[in-house]
Amino acid sequence: MVALQPDAEIVPPVTYDPAQPSVARMYDLLLGGHAHFQSDRDAVRELLKVAPSSVDVAAINRAFLVRTVETLVRDYGVRQFIDHGSGLPTQRNVHQIAQEIDERCRVVYIDNDPMVMHTGRTLLEGNKNTAVILADMRHTDTIFSSDPVKDLILPGVPTAALFISVLHCIPEKGPVPPAQLVRQVRERLTASAPAYMAISQLVSPHRQVRDRITALMAELTNDHWGEVRTEHDVIGYFDGMDILEPGVVEVSQWRPDAAGGRAAQKSDEWTEFGGVARIR
Repeated sequence: MVALQPDAEIVPPVTYDPAQPSVARMYDLLLGGHAHFQSDRDAVRELLKVAPSSVDVAAINRAFLVRTVETLVRDYGVRQFIDHGSGLPTQRNVHQIAQEIDERCRVVYIDNDPMVMHTGRTLLEGNKNTAVILADMRHTDTIFSSDPVKDLILPGVPTAALFISVLHCIPEKGPVPPAQLVRQVRERLTASAPAYMAISQLVSPHRQVRDRITALMAELTNDHWGEVRTEHDVIGYFDGMDILEPGVVEVSQWRPDAAGGRAAQKSDEWTEFGGVARIR
């Protein structure tokens, strides 16, 4: 396993601040994991006051990830994955799901959280078909020119880019807004035969809820967050791609008969909305 920084140099020992909540650690906590600190527990407690369905939403989204990877490997022949904003290694990671079906599947994880690098470097050591890159996922040129991607993501092999519950971490007014990032990665993958894109994003039909959660998450993460969006925004990410059935939906409804399907949460203050598409 090779671990790189955004500038493609070998990563030194990584550090992280346990007093600063991390989106990756908060998500791990919502999923029932153990890689978190008191700051993350306090942050999740505040989040649950505004969005009490967050535990269910996290579990539903994780189940969507499992079904998506299984479906792409079994039904569409995908053997390579680039997982943007992968988060902490938790229950059934992308490489485990894919390699249970075909041990030759290759996965590159990308995240900008040093704790993700630290944990991933430990857990993935010895798996020659996986790599983790410590990078801002918006640095498409750096990522695709890195040694892990050049070594593991080979041209002509069916490939999927994953943006699972991560685009809401990117602000619309930043240097690379979400739609532009998706477009950049899509253009990079046109050489693959075929290539796919899987996306899920936190959305809400309620403007007041979107604004309130967005403001809270910005405060909790010291502005290391983006925004809750609308279903229309997510559908727009798939422009120029052929969306697979059943379309772009609340993710519990994406092929729910597959293993690991879950019912939608009871309250709708926010939901995960997404789908899978083939890149033209």
